[in-house]
Amino acid sequence: MATISAALAIAIEHHQAGRLAAAAQIYRQILQAEPEQADAWHLQGVIAHQIRQNAVAVDCIGRAIAANPHVAEYHNNLGVALRELGRIDEAAACYRRAVELNPDYAEAHNNLGNVLKNQGDFDGAAAGFHRALQLSPDYAEAHSNLATLIKDQGQPDEALAGYRRAAELRPGAAEIGSNLLYALQYCPGYTAQDIYAEHCRWSRRHAQPLARFIQPHGNDRSPDRRLRVGYVSPDFREHCLAQVAGPLLAAHDHQNFEIFCYADVASPDQVTARLRGCGDVWRDIVGLTDEQGAALVREDRIDVLVDLTMHMARNHLLLFARKPAPVQVCWFAYPGTTGLPTIDYRLTDPHLDPPGLSDGWYSEQSTRLPDCFWCYDPQGSQPAVNSLPAERNGWVTFGSLNNFCKVNASVLDLWARVLKAVDRSRLMLLAPEGSHRGHALERLQRGGVAPDRVTFVRGRPRPQYLELYHDLDLGLDTFPYNGHTTSLDSLWMGVPVVTLAGRTVAGRAGVSLLNNLGLPELIAATPERFVDLAAAWAADLPRLGQLRATLRDRLQTSPLMDAPRFARNVEAAYRRMWQRWAAAPPPG
Repeated sequence: MATISAALAIAIEHHQAGRLAAAAQIYRQILQAEPEQADAWHLQGVIAHQIRQNAVAVDCIGRAIAANPHVAEYHNNLGVALRELGRIDEAAACYRRAVELNPDYAEAHNNLGNVLKNQGDFDGAAAGFHRALQLSPDYAEAHSNLATLIKDQGQPDEALAGYRRAAELRPGAAEIGSNLLYALQYCPGYTAQDIYAEHCRWSRRHAQPLARFIQPHGNDRSPDRRLRVGYVSPDFREHCLAQVAGPLLAAHDHQNFEIFCYADVASPDQVTARLRGCGDVWRDIVGLTDEQGAALVREDRIDVLVDLTMHMARNHLLLFARKPAPVQVCWFAYPGTTGLPTIDYRLTDPHLDPPGLSDGWYSEQSTRLPDCFWCYDPQGSQPAVNSLPAERNGWVTFGSLNNFCKVNASVLDLWARVLKAVDRSRLMLLAPEGSHRGHALERLQRGGVAPDRVTFVRGRPRPQYLELYHDLDLGLDTFPYNGHTTSLDSLWMGVPVVTLAGRTVAGRAGVSLLNNLGLPELIAATPERFVDLAAAWAADLPRLGQLRATLRDRLQTSPLMDAPRFARNVEAAYRRMWQRWAAAPPPG
C-alpha cells in the first residue's frame, strides 16, 4: 500500500468523482493500517451519509472526532448525520461546536439555522442564515433556506426573491426550484395561470432533459388483470400522510391491486411500521438516486405509479421524469400540478376543480373522484369534543392552528375585520416564537384589534395539539392556501371552519371539505361574506354549540372518513387510467 497520505489523496479523488465504492475501499484499507486516522474515519462517515446510512455515519465521524476533536468540519458533518436521524438537539450542539472552532464556517452557520428552525427558534435561524450569507454571499442553499424561513413567517411573496437568487446561483438544483414552486401556492397575488407557467419553466429545465431515458413499457396490457400500483414518498412516517393517505393504503383491494411502497424514510418510526403492513411489497429507496429508483420501479413492472410529494421537500419528481411506469399519477401532497408531462393524471374532486374552471392550468389530466380529494383518519384515541368554550368564557374565540406560513398579511387583515365585527372576541394562532408574532400583532392592531385579544401557542405532540381545539369556538380559514389536514382536525374536534373560496385549487380545500359535510353555509364567496358568516355564527351560540356537538358524528358518517368507499373510487380511477393506456397502440 502507498503511504497513508498518498492513499488518502487517491481515495479523495475517487470520492470527489462520485466513485464512492472505490473511495470507501481505500478508506477501509487506510484504517486497517492506521486505526486512528481521523480523516479516513470522517470521509468514511461522509460516504455513509451520502448513501443515507446515517447511523453508520454518526459512528464513523464520532471516531474521527475522538481521534482529533478540533476539526470544525468533523463536527459539522456529524451534525448533518444526526439531523437526518431526527436527533435535532445533538445536531445543534455539533453545529455550535463547529462555529466555535471556525467562526467563519458558512456551512455550519447555515446548518445551525436549519436546526434552530426545527426547534422553533425562528429568530435564531434567521441569524444563522444571515451570518452564512455574510460569509458567503453566493451560498445558494443559505438563500433558499432563508427564503423558506421567510415564507414560514407568513411572508411568501417576500420569500420569492430569495428562491430566485438561489436558483440563479445553482440553476441545476431542481430542489431549489421546487421550493419556489411550492411557495407560490401561498402567494395571494398569483393566479392559477401564473403558477402553471412557473411549473412549466421548472419542467423544461429539470425534467424534460431526462426524456431521453424514457423506454417503451412491456407491461402486460390485459385490461382487467391484477394491477401493480406503486406509491413513492419520503413521508411514510409520523406525518400528515398517515392521516390522509394511510386510510387508502389500509383499505386497498389486494385481490385486484398489488400495492408497492417506495419509501425514502431515513428514520423509520412506529407509523412507518404500520404503513409497511398496509402494502404487499415495501421497497426501501433510502440512498438511491432518482435514476436508480426509476430502474427499480421498472424492474418491478409497476403499472400505475403514484407520486405523493409533488414539489414538497425531498420529492422524487426526477424519478417520474424518467417515466418508469406506463401510467403515472400525482395525489395527496396538495391539490395542484407538478408541471411534468410524464405524469399523466392528477386526482382531484368536483369541488376543488369544477369542470371547465381550471383544467388548462395543469400539465396532468384531472381525474375527479366522485366525492373528495381527502380521506381522513384521526389516528388512534383522541380527546373528546367538549362543550362550547364561549358558554363559559363569555366571549367567542376564533382561531387557526394552521402552519403559520399560511397566515399572510391579507389573511390577518380579513381576520381583523372579523374581530372588529364581534365584540370581545379573541383569536388564537399557532406560531413558533419569534419576531413574526410581533409583526402579526402589529398588522392586527392596524386593523383595530388590541394585542391582548390575541393568543399565540406553539406546536406540540398530536394529542396535546388536538386539545387546543377545546379553547376554540370557530375556525377561520387561511387563503390563498386553505387548511387541509388541519381543517379536518378542527372539524374532528367539533370546531367548524369558515372558509373563503379561492381562485386557485389549494384555496378551494374548504369548499370541498364543507360540501362533503353538507355545510355549504360556512363557505364565503367574498371577503365581505366571510366576515358576515363568522359574525353570524358567533352571534348564535345555541346553533354553534349544536353543530359542535354533532360535527364529529357528521364527519365520521361522511365520505371524508369512509375509507372503503374512497379506496374503491381511487381504484376505479386507476383501472380506467390503465385501460386507457392498455387500449392505446404501442409506440413505434
